[in-house]
Amino acid sequence: MRAAILPTDTMSAENSRQHLSPPVLRIKAVRKLYRELEAIRNVSLDVAACEFVSVLGPSGCGKSTLLMMVAGLIDKTDGEILINGTPVTGPRPEVGVVFQQPVLLPWRTVLDNVLFPIELLRLPRAKYVQRAMELLAMAKIDDFAHRLPRQLSGGMRQRASICRALIHDPSILLMDEPFSALDAITRDEMGVELLRIWQANRKTVIFVTHSIREAAFLSDRVLVMGRRPATIIEEMTIDLPRPRHIAMMEEEQFNQHVRKLRKAIEASHV
Repeated sequence: MRAAILPTDTMSAENSRQHLSPPVLRIKAVRKLYRELEAIRNVSLDVAACEFVSVLGPSGCGKSTLLMMVAGLIDKTDGEILINGTPVTGPRPEVGVVFQQPVLLPWRTVLDNVLFPIELLRLPRAKYVQRAMELLAMAKIDDFAHRLPRQLSGGMRQRASICRALIHDPSILLMDEPFSALDAITRDEMGVELLRIWQANRKTVIFVTHSIREAAFLSDRVLVMGRRPATIIEEMTIDLPRPRHIAMMEEEQFNQHVRKLRKAIEASHV
């Protein structure tokens, strides 16, 4: 596990190389119907290796539906979703998912919850215990490894769910509004923690949110989805230096991105 945070100039060079390589995720003209309701229409996008992409839009616009189709948990109606060139036809071992709620099993310890995917994949548990403890230490909750979920705060439970999603070392991490149930202060803190974990692991992340500031703070690129039937109406590169810190949210460059994203969302309501 690579734990060093890359310097800003190194990360910028890496981002440039990413866009020259084949995408790890390709979505081509995807459409989703629920009986007579068209939820998503003609969505296409490419995501590069190690890129952090947020999908931003109002509640109910189809963001989570798109994410669950990428995860292979919901079938698409039309179009194609490819991971490393292979069509998605169901859940894939190279994909980890973090849901809105931590959904930890209440009768299992934090460590056992993190190791649960290893059992589902029928991998040798003993080989992953050390990795689980390393992930918990990176998330700063290793002291709670043998506690039950009810003994943790909401933010700590969500950290445990992120560790669970990373335990089998997936190349892609899908996150469906994972901080939406947290208070504003904890949510900002969790954003910083997520970036620290991401920079240590360098996964490809697709992050769904309806928070403009959260999307701008976390992402390399933000995709704005309009109202149903949803499609991508705006794409914005976030050219802020990394590593990022909460104080950055007070800077003018950050707020310029926020204003542009807000205008894009407001335009979708016209």
